Amino acid sequence: MAIVASGIRGEAVGKRYDVPVVKTTAPSTWLLPAVSLCQRELVRFLRQKHRVLGALATPILFWVLLGAGMGGGFHAGGSPGGGSFIEYFFPGTVAMILLFTAVFSTISIIEDRREGFLQAVLVAPVPRVAIVLGKVLGGTLLATGQGVLFLLLGPLIHVHFALGSFLLCLAMMLIVSFGLTSLGFCIAWRMSSAQGFHAVMNLFLMPLWFLSGALFPADGARGGLQWIMRANPLAYGVEGIRRALYLADSPSQPLTPLVGCLLICGLSAAVLFALGTVICRSRVAADFQ
Repeated sequence: MAIVASGIRGEAVGKRYDVPVVKTTAPSTWLLPAVSLCQRELVRFLRQKHRVLGALATPILFWVLLGAGMGGGFHAGGSPGGGSFIEYFFPGTVAMILLFTAVFSTISIIEDRREGFLQAVLVAPVPRVAIVLGKVLGGTLLATGQGVLFLLLGPLIHVHFALGSFLLCLAMMLIVSFGLTSLGFCIAWRMSSAQGFHAVMNLFLMPLWFLSGALFPADGARGGLQWIMRANPLAYGVEGIRRALYLADSPSQPLTPLVGCLLICGLSAAVLFALGTVICRSRVAADFQ
C-alpha cells in the first residue's frame, strides 16, 4: 500500500502552522468514503419529499402537454418510435429527468460548503477522487432511479420493451447520468451561492436539452443547427435511450449506432469526471495556500 504525505498550510491567531495529511492510495481507503458520501446524498434526497415530487411531476407535465399540443403535425421520419410526437418525446423526457435531477443534485456541494461539512471532508485523509466519486455516484443513482420510474409509464403509449432492451436502456441512463452529474460537479464546485448556480445552469441546461434531439430530430433542423446537435454529447444519450427502448419493436435494426452512442457517452462521462477531479484538487490547493 503506497502512502503519500503532504502538508496543509494555514494561519491561526497570527501564526502559521503545518498540518500533516496522510493519503493512502489503496482502494479500501477511498472506496468507503465515496460510498458514505453517496449514501448521504440518497438519504438527503429521500427526506425531502418535495424534491422527489418536483423531479418527476415537471417532466411528466412537459411530456403530456407538449405531446398533446404538438402531436398533430409531427413527422419523425425513420427515427425509432416516431409514430407520434408523444411517443417520440418519451426518450427525450427520460433525458430531461436525468439532466435536471443529476445536475441539480450537485447543488448540495454549495450547501455543504455553507454548512461547513465540505471543509471537514476536505481535511480528511482521503483522496480527492473519493470525494468526487461519492458526490457523482449519489447524483447518478438518484437520476437513474427516477428515470426508471418514468419508464414504467411506457406501456401507456404502447412502448413495450423486453428484458434485454430494458438492461441496455438502464446502462445508457447510468452512463448519461454519470456524465451529467460530473458536469454539475464541475460547475457547482466553483460556485459560492445557490442562486448563481441556478442562473448558470438554467441558461446552460435548456439549450443543451433542446439541441439533443429530444423535441425534434437533427435531420429536420437547418444545416448549422444540425452540426451543433451532432456535437452535443447529450444528443447521443437521447438517441441511445431511444434505440434501446425500441429495440424489441425493431429487432432487425443494426446495433452499431447504439454501441456508438454508448461509447461516445462513456468517453464524455470519463472526461467530465476527470475534469471534476482536477478542479477539486486545484481549488483545494488554492484555498490552503
